[in-house]
This record gives sequence, C-alpha cells and structure tokens, in this order.
Amino acid sequence: MKTPISLRLRLFLLFAALALALLALLGLGLYAAAVRLGTVPGAAQGTGDALALTALIAGLGGLGLVTGVWYLIDTHIARPVETLSGRLLTGGDPQPDEGRYLGDLAAAIQSANTLLARTRADMDEALVTHAQASLREKALLENILSDIGAGVIMAGPQGRVLFYNAAAGRLLPGLGLDREVARFVRRGGLEAAQARLQAGADATDVALLGSDGARLTGRLRQMEGKDRGTILILRPAPRDMAQPGPALEALRRQAATLTLLLDDQSGPLPDELTAMVRDVGRNLAGNLRDLDAALAPSVPRQRHVAAEELARGLGLPLGEVAALTLAADGWQLGGLLSYLGARLNEAGRAPVARIRADGQEALVTLDWTGPSLPMDQLDSWLAEAPDPDHPEWRGADILAAHGTGIWPKSDGDTASLVLPIAIASTAQGALAGVTYDFALAARGAPDSRPLNALTCVVFDTETTGLSLSDRIVQIAGTRIAGGRLTGERFQTLVNPNRPIPPAATAIHGITDAMVCDAPDLSHALEGFHHFADDAVLIAHNAPFDMGLLRAAEAETGLHFANRVMDTVLLSAMIWGQSAPHSLDAICARLDINIPAGMRHTAPGDAEATAQAFLKMLPALEAKGITRFEHVLDQARKYRRLLGDANPTAAKGGSDI
Repeated sequence: MKTPISLRLRLFLLFAALALALLALLGLGLYAAAVRLGTVPGAAQGTGDALALTALIAGLGGLGLVTGVWYLIDTHIARPVETLSGRLLTGGDPQPDEGRYLGDLAAAIQSANTLLARTRADMDEALVTHAQASLREKALLENILSDIGAGVIMAGPQGRVLFYNAAAGRLLPGLGLDREVARFVRRGGLEAAQARLQAGADATDVALLGSDGARLTGRLRQMEGKDRGTILILRPAPRDMAQPGPALEALRRQAATLTLLLDDQSGPLPDELTAMVRDVGRNLAGNLRDLDAALAPSVPRQRHVAAEELARGLGLPLGEVAALTLAADGWQLGGLLSYLGARLNEAGRAPVARIRADGQEALVTLDWTGPSLPMDQLDSWLAEAPDPDHPEWRGADILAAHGTGIWPKSDGDTASLVLPIAIASTAQGALAGVTYDFALAARGAPDSRPLNALTCVVFDTETTGLSLSDRIVQIAGTRIAGGRLTGERFQTLVNPNRPIPPAATAIHGITDAMVCDAPDLSHALEGFHHFADDAVLIAHNAPFDMGLLRAAEAETGLHFANRVMDTVLLSAMIWGQSAPHSLDAICARLDINIPAGMRHTAPGDAEATAQAFLKMLPALEAKGITRFEHVLDQARKYRRLLGDANPTAAKGGSDI
C-alpha cells in the first residue's frame, strides 16, 4: 500500500526545501561577488571578508527565520489540524484550545460531528422502527435456542463456528466464534460424518469424543444455500447404568449413625449433637443424589437455572443471592419453594429467600424470625402437590427427582428451611444464551479479512511491577468477531508465588490474600492460550504485555504465536505522535467511560481497550489502513514511540 505523506511531513519538507534554496541563493550571490571582486583592480582583501561575514549572518538569520516560521506553523496549524482530523474521523468534539489559531475550523468540525451524530441517530431510529418484527422474531429464536437442552453449533463452509448456544459451550469447553469445531472434538468421528454428507446425505448421526474425553452423540446436517455450512446438534451420550451398591452402603452406614445418635437422647438435643445430626443429614442428601444419578435414565438430565432467575420467580422477599447456576429444574423447584413460602406466610412466618454457595453445592434457605417449623408439619406440606395442574408431582417427589431433601433449622431467634442443591458445572466463558455472527461465513480466510472482520482477543494484565521480570497477578481478555464484542470473556487471578508490593496493590487493588488460592501462572496461561487460540491479540502498549507472555514461555511451555496489534500505535496513526496516547487519554477522546471500580483491573482495561479499538476502526479505514499488513507497514514508523512508551509502561497511567 502506498502511504500518503502526512501534512506535518509535507510542511517540514517544504520549509527544508525553502531553507536549502535560501542557502543556495546566498552561496550563488557570494560566488558572484567574489568573481566580481576578483576582476576589479585594487579590491581590498577586507572587502571579501566583509562579504563573507555578511553572507554568513544573512544565511544563519534566514535559516533561523525559516525554522521559526516552520515551528509556528507546525505547532499552531499542522498539529491541531492532525488532531482535529482524528477527532473528525472518530466523531469526537474538538477541545476549546485545539483550534484557536484555525479560525472557524474547530467550530465547523463540531457542527459537522453534531449533524453527523443526529443523522446517524435518525437513521438508526428509522432502521429500528422498520425492523421491529424481525427483531422480535430474532429474540424469540435466541430464547428458544438458548434454553434448549441440546447443544447447537452452526459452522461455515470452512468448519469455523458461526453460532453456538450455552449448552454447546458446556459440552465443548472453550468453544468460541470463528474457531474450528474440529479443535474441540476428536477428529475421527466428525470427519466420518462430514464424508457421509459429501457423499450426498442431507443429515447423518454422529458419535464424538470431546477433547476432554466426554462421549457425545447427535446429528450433523448440511445447510442449504450457496455457502453450505453445517448444523451440529449434540447431547451427552447414553451412559451405562451404574451400580447402586456403594451409594446404598453409604446410606445404610449414615442411617445407622443417625439412629444411634437419636436413640441415646431422651430430651432436647444439645448444640454439638444437633450439628452432628445436621452433618449426617447433609451426607444422606448427598448420597441420595449419588443414588439418583446411579438409577437415573441412561441420558442425563440437562436442567440448569440461574440462582437469580429462580429467586426472582419465588414472589418472596430476597436476601443474599449468589451468582450461581443450579443443576435444577427451575419450574419444578421454583414452584415448590413458592408453595412452601406461601404456607409459611399462612402460618404467620414471613420468610426471606436466600441462595448461597456452600462448597460444591448451593444452599437455598427460607429464613424467618420466630419458632422453628415442626418436621411433621413440613412432611404434611411435602405430601401435597404444589401445582394443582400436576397433582402427580408431590413436593416430596420433586425433591426426590432432584436427589435432595429439605429440613427445618433453628438458630436462636431465627428459623429456616434448608434445601441443598448441586451447582451446575459450566465452562469458563460460556454464555447464558446464544453467541453468533453469521456474517463470518462470507468473510473468507482469516488472513484475507479487513481489520473490521478479524477475530481478535483484546487482553490486559496486572502485575507485581512495571518490569518484565515482574509477575502477572491477573489476566483478562474479551473476544471481538466481525467488528463487534461477542460477549465471550476470560479472566482469572494468578498466584505470582511472591508477595505483591504495596505500591502495586495501591494501583490495581489485588492483594496477597486474593491470589493465595488462585491458579499458578502455568494453569492461568493455559486457559488464556486456549481462549486466544487463532485470534489476533490486541493490547494497550502490547510490547509490555506480550513481553510478559514471552518471558513466561520457559516456565509454562506455552508459545503465543498470535499476530499482535497495539492501540498505542493505532492512536498515533490517527492523532499523530504529538498527542497523548495513554488509555485514559484515548478513552477521553473517544467518549468511552471506564467505571471507577474497573480502572486498573485487567477486565476493565481490556474492555476499555476493546471499545477504543472498535471506535478507531472507521478512522483507520479513512486513512487507508484497512488490513493487518497495512498496520505492520505503518508500525515501522512508530518504533521510537514504543521505545518511549515501554520504560513507563504506558498502559494508561501517564501520557507519552
């Protein structure tokens, strides 16, 4: 690509040529005078020296004058014009002092931006109004595919993911847009099914092994149309019936223990014995779940509900509700809890619902102030059907179907009903919905795509210091596909295996206590390497963050061969090297708001950098920088800028 010469460089070359021309004219005049003096009889030697001195003074004065005029024009005209052009390209309003020497130009740019924003808003409103029906249908389809029990994956002609739902994300951990489906399953079964489609079949059954060894079954179907992709429907494979013997034996032991504990008491139970009975009861509930799993049908249930969704549907006052996904049928369990809450209210007990994590399970409690509920009263309620439309499902049946139980508990003036439920295992980064970008199918191979069609992972790190010998304490990334944020995210704290200096904690807020149970660097980077595989990596001051990843190669054995872009360089390409290029300055120019609690955290800075990158794309395109190789060509001009940035680790804290 032929890069156009910038305005500042043009002016510099113009004034440099003017200075050379001035020197040439002075030299020519001096030469002519010397020749003339040489032909005049009796010309004094002092006259020649005087002429030379005069020429020297005139030359230096002329050079100074040209340099001064160039500096004034560069400072008051060229630099502001470069800055204002960047603001015009990115839709930002000029600052009051940026165009004070440019007459009405700054005001004209502000008016143009206002008019453009108004026009875009009117166009967006018209498009939204025109497409309301399509949007409703789209939302309906998203909801259906989000809640369906089976995993649904749509792939383009090259086998890259265009769409997947939350169930697919759970079945194939790490699944993401624009990644090859074959990376997440053993290739043999998938290739055999694809061969059957190529032989003319419209659809075929598949039996696959996930990369983690999980057995999956489903159906692969060829899509119609010009770009014939595939739709893959997956479920866990039927499993062999497990033997219930171990679970039954555990139940016998715990039942015998509970019987002995209760037979030894003729009066009220002391607190220590109450705690022992409660622990044995929990173990009984856990073994009941194991027994339920052993005797369950061959295809495991795919029931999940968000704790917040369950709690909000109870119609009860809410206390603490943890951000968990429960392995439960939300309709059945929610109906039972709503029913119990109503019966408690009728009995003069006003319950508050709470859901909190307790090890590998969640505890759902209905708490109230007052006396405990007698067990026989609870049993009578559980013998009834919470839903009159389904009299066959008693409360006890619902608990049995979930492999759990419920019991009363008393603690001073507070009483509760306690119901433990398993926490669903969800893949890191999997969304509670659907993730898609159907336009990926039409964008060709990754290497041939423009910048706004690349699949990128924007990431950031927080460290124990500003040197490459320091350690990572947090890493986070967010995925961009097709010029938009997909919602797929990765984040983890990292145990640096060394104390975090107070000065570093003062910046990012991460303490030794927060990372003591966090994964070590090898495990953390293994997860990030999997998340960022095949993507272009983007960071603010990328040499620093990439330097940390490179420095960790010997320890982790992980090599990040991804292509890399740096928002410091992209900012310089738009606003020029003289503008500040800290993350704060870029976000201010692009009207990006970073919440106070998220600044100087890896997730917050990665999100801000991603938004900045997306907002800079139109300006880069207007400058002819549309592909990754164009960025590489331009980057060679800004090596000094990166050299200045890295010693200060300009990830946003100071201007450069």
